[in-house]
Amino acid sequence: MTRACLQALWSHWRRNPLQLFTFLAGLALATALWSGVQAINAEARASYDAAAATLGEGRFDQLLPKAGEGFAQDTYIALRRAGWQVSPVVEGRLRLDGGAVRVIGLDPLTTPGGLSPVAGTRDIDLDAFLTVGVLFADPTTAARLAELPQAVVVDTSVAPDTVLTDVGVAQRLLDRPERLSRLIVATGQPMDLPPLDNVAPGLMRIAAQSSSDVGQLTDSFHLNLTAFGLLSFAVGIFIVHGTIGLVFEQRRGMVRTLRTLGVPLRRLMVLMAAELLALSLLAGGVGVVLGYIVAALLLPDVAATLEGLYGAQVAGGLQLRPIWWLSGLGIAVLGAGLAGAGALWRIARMPILASARPRAWAMVAGRGRQVQGGLAVVLLALAALIGALDLGLLASFVLLGCLMIGAALALPLILGAVLALGQARARGVISGWFWADTRQQLPGLSLALMALLLAMAANVGVSTMVSSFRLTFVDFLDQRLFADAYVRGLDRDGAPRIEAFLTAGGYDVLPLLSVDTRLAGVPSELMGARVGPAYVANWTFFAAVPDAWQQVAAGEAVIANEQLVRRAGLWVGDVLDLGGETRLPLAGVYGDYGNPVGQAVVSETLFTGLFPEERPRQFGVLGATAEELRGALGAAFDLPASSIVDQSVVKAFSLGVFERTFTVTAALNVLTLAVAGFAILMSLLTLAAIRLPQLAPVWAMGLTRGTLARVDLLRALVLAALTAVLALPLGLALAWVLLAVVNVEAFGWRLPMYLFPLDYARLGLFTLAAAGLAALWPALRMARTPVSQLLGVFANER
Repeated sequence: MTRACLQALWSHWRRNPLQLFTFLAGLALATALWSGVQAINAEARASYDAAAATLGEGRFDQLLPKAGEGFAQDTYIALRRAGWQVSPVVEGRLRLDGGAVRVIGLDPLTTPGGLSPVAGTRDIDLDAFLTVGVLFADPTTAARLAELPQAVVVDTSVAPDTVLTDVGVAQRLLDRPERLSRLIVATGQPMDLPPLDNVAPGLMRIAAQSSSDVGQLTDSFHLNLTAFGLLSFAVGIFIVHGTIGLVFEQRRGMVRTLRTLGVPLRRLMVLMAAELLALSLLAGGVGVVLGYIVAALLLPDVAATLEGLYGAQVAGGLQLRPIWWLSGLGIAVLGAGLAGAGALWRIARMPILASARPRAWAMVAGRGRQVQGGLAVVLLALAALIGALDLGLLASFVLLGCLMIGAALALPLILGAVLALGQARARGVISGWFWADTRQQLPGLSLALMALLLAMAANVGVSTMVSSFRLTFVDFLDQRLFADAYVRGLDRDGAPRIEAFLTAGGYDVLPLLSVDTRLAGVPSELMGARVGPAYVANWTFFAAVPDAWQQVAAGEAVIANEQLVRRAGLWVGDVLDLGGETRLPLAGVYGDYGNPVGQAVVSETLFTGLFPEERPRQFGVLGATAEELRGALGAAFDLPASSIVDQSVVKAFSLGVFERTFTVTAALNVLTLAVAGFAILMSLLTLAAIRLPQLAPVWAMGLTRGTLARVDLLRALVLAALTAVLALPLGLALAWVLLAVVNVEAFGWRLPMYLFPLDYARLGLFTLAAAGLAALWPALRMARTPVSQLLGVFANER
């Protein structure tokens, strides 16, 4: 019996290969997008962990400077003499022709836990490593180190874009003589050690972390990427759901026959579930392969975005990691189960003969509207409650889910009310029949219309967010990059001479000073600015005292970016601790879009008093073009042309990072609309077989097949237009949540929201076009339905 049932089930796919392809393609597409995103996330996190493992961030405590990028080597010597078992590390960025690499210098004699690259079994000359220098890098990075005099050893365990070497060699490469970046604390320490504050008051101890700093910093980015991957999977499931609906509708006679022949309901259910499982595993396998291809194509853009926004290095190659391909297969099985659960449930609930009636499926699907409406109200109320509270980033995604799902569940009820109103006000028999018949078809089209609602709302919301971000970001770049040119990559000794040369030449020079520190317990960047008319004219504040810049110039106040004040719980008028004995009132809060860390600005005089050893490594120059500076500085100091950058180049690079950041988002927007159109097509094809007994009497009373086809096309356009009207406020609500809630929780800044009516109108036309194209094929089939088939409705059991 089981074999006969399996043959009967498979015969349907054999007779309808297009449906089999649609099912497999839809589920494979959904799985591909999900597994592709997971592959990118897994590769990025593996790179973070490899970089963290290089410095033992997950196993060993670290001693870091309380302020600044480094500290004197004498501090390390003092700690060793006091009995502290610590090992020095020098870390920095080295510019090469092929791009910058991260250089890490370690001491192989004191580095604990086998972190040293010479701690293994490789035949490495320790004397050469300590003197001339040996560089360790992965194959891709090693190929870029040919211009350096040191020997290069290929080591696949080294993180991408990272070079390991001896601490002394790193100091020479980075031009940091007698300077260290951090100290690694060994796990075993002698008893009765003197307190750290007594020996090295400028250092602080950071406990070992389970994940790297950059991994924590980029969590919000990867959570956003995961959310969009889940959205892509959800819209892909609409294809599967529509296909399963069509399949089970066309199988209704076979189900009736099998059950009347004596096949137990439980066995039939198990076999159908096993069929779905087998097909979902097949589609999932194809989806994982496609996901690998998608991830390989998108990984370079994502890696460039992560490096531009966070300074994080991600490997350019992709590895087949079990965590993401297993999750891809699992999500495929779960998606097919969710899509087929409803159809299996209806089979289990309907009597044997009921499954043979064409309207039985629509009748069962139409039940439970009150439950659906109640659930929609609960979800929307929950979304409003979460929006009113500050519950963190994960809760903000729960808010988005409640908002979107609640609105989707409410859509059929709202459309039903609108169609009832149209029917009540209809004049004429045909008009009344049109509205009544449209209401009758609503349960069968509700899922596709939900897909259309979510697709258009996502398009409106995300495009509003991106366009608002773009406008704000361009204005922000114009305000911040007001210098005509920038001189970068200066060493400590050459910077003062170049500044004096430019000043003597009559140029306005704005040195850019900065150190990495912790402000109000938040990892931040403290900057020193030479306050002048240019800053006052170009920088704008969210909130500030009337004479904010005057107070900053006098060293009496500090200004901070939005990220710092939100994370520290401060605002204008509060006091900010800058370290040591310096505490200043907060005179202003400014926008700092694209910066993931906190930032504060003090006067140049105050900064040099706090950090006398720091020197500016770059200058902004007013009143000179980049070409003029390249000629003058090249002749006077032999400065390479690449060290002078025009502001337009900096802006173009920043906008390039911005565009790459939203490449995946734009692709998903197009995909969701296409999937929604496909879902409408599958729903209309499903209903076409059901509706023939209802259309035959109307045709017999005088309406031609062409008229019925045009009515069907008009019905699809009316429903799409009503859905588009309802999707607009939902999309704007989605944009507000993304800008005012998710963005604040994820990145620490809030963006203003702008409206783009022309874009919304254009999107509405695209939506109608998608719905019209989806309805065109069923309408043509209706117009070409043979007369004998229509007459046959009156001759059979129906």
